[in-house]
Amino acid sequence: MQRLWAPHRLAYVQGDRTPVGDEPAGCPFCRLVDMDDASALILARGKTVYAVLNLYPYNPGHLMVVPYRHVPDYPELTADETVELAQFTQRAMTVVRKVSAAHGFNIGMNQGSVAGAGIADHLHQHVVPRWGGDANFMPVLGHTKVLPQLLGETRELLAGAW
Repeated sequence: MQRLWAPHRLAYVQGDRTPVGDEPAGCPFCRLVDMDDASALILARGKTVYAVLNLYPYNPGHLMVVPYRHVPDYPELTADETVELAQFTQRAMTVVRKVSAAHGFNIGMNQGSVAGAGIADHLHQHVVPRWGGDANFMPVLGHTKVLPQLLGETRELLAGAW
């Protein structure tokens, strides 16, 4: 039997990066904005939102659009935040298609921990590229997703095309 190691996912499984409380000081999305873009895996920064690669991606190029403001619920976004979140989502789709010829996308946000949000207190929209046949036997039988590219390399391609 062959083993596929993904030690970077242990932090996710153990919850080491799960925010403590609902304050911005414990929020990884709030902390990212003070880091340099390459270290934070930030692809682009706007006036009210930024685009960042998901540290635990479902597919290569899985990114998130995140408001700078620590806000948990979609109806709480300002008009400017709502517009820029939509514009960044559109741009993300264009960039990912250009770089990797994605066939489609899953786009959405999980509102609240009961809806599956891992970081429920800071709204974020997922943009997950999809390709025909990308759901192979590995996730079904092996409960493992194989990603063909390192996150830093993916970030360089997408940030360069942004």
